Amino acid sequence: MNSLSQGQMWLIAGGSLSIAASLLHLGCIIGGPEWYRFFGAGERVAQAAARGSWVPAAMTSGIAAVLAIWAAYAFSGAGLIARLPLLRAGLVVISAIYVLRGMVLFFPSAFQRPDLSESFLRWSSIIVLAFGLVYAIGTWRAWNSLSGEA
Repeated sequence: MNSLSQGQMWLIAGGSLSIAASLLHLGCIIGGPEWYRFFGAGERVAQAAARGSWVPAAMTSGIAAVLAIWAAYAFSGAGLIARLPLLRAGLVVISAIYVLRGMVLFFPSAFQRPDLSESFLRWSSIIVLAFGLVYAIGTWRAWNSLSGEA
């Protein structure tokens, strides 16, 4: 049995983090306004969910779907599922998006919204920066195996 490479392990970790985040977003839909508040979505979103608006659920479902797709790219890069199109480019873009969003930690004024607390911005930035670094390291370490050549 072949052992996993460092790149594969990092990509599996990244995919697992994205799946966990996706499931957490789906949990917010089920958990309702209290979950939206607890996880920092903002009072407007929580109030809209409390009113029965479809917008928070649609927005949150969209985020969950994107995160699940990103997990699929990580798992594809690790060789756990079939090769997805534009695998290298996809993993680089996913890594960059996570890292760029995480940079809000260092530039909080660039992402100011009155309904998001400073604490939410700080913690969510730390989390997504870590996700981005895991993806980036995995992509870098697995780069040669991501070429698609047999």
